[in-house]
Amino acid sequence: MEKRSSFPPVFWVANSIEVLERFAYYGIYMGFGIYMEYLGYTKAQLGIVQSLFLLFSYTVPLISGTFADRFGFKKILIISYLAYLPSILLLILTKSFSGIALTMLSIALAAGIFKPLISGTVRVTTDKTNKTLGFGIFYAMVNVGASFGPIVAGKLRVISWNYAFIAAAIGIGLMLIITILFYKEPEREIEGTTLKQKFVDIGVVFSDLKFTSFIIILGIFFWLPFWAFFNLVPIYIDRNIDTALLYLNIKSIFGAGFTGIFSHTDDKGVWRILGETISHTGYIIMICQIFVSRWAEKFKAMPTFLFGLFMSAIGFIVLGLAKISAPALVFLGIFLFAIGEMVSSPRIQEYITWIAPKEKAGLYMGTNFLATGLGGALSGISYTSLYGYFTNNGHPEHIWYALTVHLIIGIAVIYIFTKTLGEFTELEE
Repeated sequence: MEKRSSFPPVFWVANSIEVLERFAYYGIYMGFGIYMEYLGYTKAQLGIVQSLFLLFSYTVPLISGTFADRFGFKKILIISYLAYLPSILLLILTKSFSGIALTMLSIALAAGIFKPLISGTVRVTTDKTNKTLGFGIFYAMVNVGASFGPIVAGKLRVISWNYAFIAAAIGIGLMLIITILFYKEPEREIEGTTLKQKFVDIGVVFSDLKFTSFIIILGIFFWLPFWAFFNLVPIYIDRNIDTALLYLNIKSIFGAGFTGIFSHTDDKGVWRILGETISHTGYIIMICQIFVSRWAEKFKAMPTFLFGLFMSAIGFIVLGLAKISAPALVFLGIFLFAIGEMVSSPRIQEYITWIAPKEKAGLYMGTNFLATGLGGALSGISYTSLYGYFTNNGHPEHIWYALTVHLIIGIAVIYIFTKTLGEFTELEE
């Protein structure tokens, strides 16, 4: 193996920005289902907002990625912050369903502008010797923010939901300061073409029917169950798992002081785990991602990706068993899903960006987000609504078995696709 290149300063600045953005994003999103229930809305209404939010979050990068290639990452980053900050603060002012839906769409727009910019920075500041490690570090930083955001927001929402929203807004403000002072546009070839030509380029990308088919398959069979996990786990734990017993389980191992970080007392004085504080993979990934990435770089991308999907499917089964047996099984279920996520998500992002010429990194990363947007758009209206149906019938755990079947079918479909049509060729430069 060739000697691994070092990362330039902007690589680390970009990753620090990513931590703060994920802190704000997941601080709001992981508790959002609990918030909607607190306001009295149904699972079907929650699913509609989730689907619209994820659709906008992950399709707007189709446009913002091209703007980044044309005008540079730094300028578009600042524009995203100026859209993000007032949108988050609007959550304090509106409580109606239409108001919340429109506000979340505004946040989704800002997040969508932001999304391809940091991954694009990682792409243009890495080479073939450090690309897998670079994306592994990036994904670990994503999950540092995704870990602390829900913990801070969860503790604050016990006092007031508005405090949770203010904390997210502060995170965006810090991003703006860091970008202005420390982010230096990475060196790369920026095409001197018009924006019209950039949109033509998008059409060229999607004229490749094999690539377009692959994007659609990823959306339905990877990103849909992926987002269903994050949509459902917080409220599933908070409402369907015995969180008082879960508190005692954690306390018996780590003590009351540590467990209190993830807990609160209910109106009867009983200590309970806050669903959103433990219902994500971030705290696992930020510890294990680098080691998993070092392991994953030894194998071909597609078999590694499919192995990750299989591990996630096992995690879904365990999450279902947690409802009908030991509540502490939720940790094993989340851990197994996290292993799957660590293997599959950064690997598929790296795989697609390395199909792209370097000067079109933002464009290809933007088209990759179409798959994520498709899966996200379907996740709320399908599985959140189905979760409501299972819950009303007394079996909320059945949602995880349905997702398991979904992933197993997905593994078969992707395997057949790659064996029939062949894999894509990754570029060396």
